[in-house]
Amino acid sequence: MQPLKGLTVVTLEHAIAAPFATRQLADLGARVIKIERPGVGDFARGYDQRVRGLASHFVWTNRSKESLTLDVKHPQAAALLLRLITEKADVVVQNLAPGAAARLGVSHEALKTARPDLIVCDISGYGDDPKAPGPYRDKKAYDLLIQSESGFVSITGTPGEPSKAGLSIADIAAGMYAYSNILAALLQRKIDGQGRRIDISMLEAMGEWMGYPLYYAFEGAQPPPRAGAAHATIYPYGPFPCGDGKTVMLGLQNEREWQQFCAKVLLQPALATDERFAGNAKRVAARDALRQLIVEAFAPLTAVQVTRRLEEAQIANAELRDMAGLWSHEQLAARRRWREVDTPAGPVPTLLPPGSWGPDSDGEPRLDAVPALGQHTDAILDELGVDAAGIAALRAAGAV
Repeated sequence: MQPLKGLTVVTLEHAIAAPFATRQLADLGARVIKIERPGVGDFARGYDQRVRGLASHFVWTNRSKESLTLDVKHPQAAALLLRLITEKADVVVQNLAPGAAARLGVSHEALKTARPDLIVCDISGYGDDPKAPGPYRDKKAYDLLIQSESGFVSITGTPGEPSKAGLSIADIAAGMYAYSNILAALLQRKIDGQGRRIDISMLEAMGEWMGYPLYYAFEGAQPPPRAGAAHATIYPYGPFPCGDGKTVMLGLQNEREWQQFCAKVLLQPALATDERFAGNAKRVAARDALRQLIVEAFAPLTAVQVTRRLEEAQIANAELRDMAGLWSHEQLAARRRWREVDTPAGPVPTLLPPGSWGPDSDGEPRLDAVPALGQHTDAILDELGVDAAGIAALRAAGAV
């Protein structure tokens, strides 16, 4: 299924937020032309060399795209970029520094007269609306910094030390809101024929994700405490050690499950009516005492035995897996979620995007190659009517 086939996205992107958004569009069939700096490219190409010499972030977020190298500060290259957008693009996505797109002449304001149907999505750390810039508009913004500014770090980690998330959640949040807003704008364009500007702020994306702790701390109330891998405000809900040195994750959501847990997992049905643990709020307040009871009950048991009891009691549980455990996850294998995607270093396994395929699907989803730097430059310039001599001259001038 490729519902966006026939649409063209031109993207001036780097790192994660914008590339993650445009990869979703490419997954749905859109042609995504990625503008990169000659000789260097998206700086995420240099983050590491973990995928047969390629960067893990780049392989993850850039399949099914075309790479066009342009020095957008060079007058000839800037003119080619403008032609590419006005002649080919349905959507423009950019996460350059605030104001950079306007200086290049590719802001929505600059393009809307020539292309009133063009959708332009700007992604920034704090928002880049000239009518409401805010004091943080020009402040540098990377994922960890937005995790901190949004309050996420303050509620994550252990009681003694705050912690960031183990992956780029601020970038991912912004990328997914960019993606969903672009889809909405495409639907709206079918109704009124008009393009529009989309202004995505990483801080605002994370602010939305922080909705529960925000309301938990409503009107000056105490925020959720940092609780490591355990849930801060529901208990028992988190990791518990077993007698064989392994850890089981489990979670209870209601009083029926609490009664089942006491009777069938702990084999201590009287705990279900213990006033100390009557209701989630009391269990959270008495979490240290309750944890000790659970740890003592699990001490003679292996993780397999604990899991068996949890399953029989219909208590939610999970294995604490590492990356090797995810690569080998039997559920992903059974649901046939793994495919291969080509890269400049050869084919590598990749997970299908969620919802993209099932046993009854008509054909395979789109999984085209991760591009080499500048791989499609000549072909795209040829589409714009630049002949071989012209391309050679541009390359000699450092424009491409």
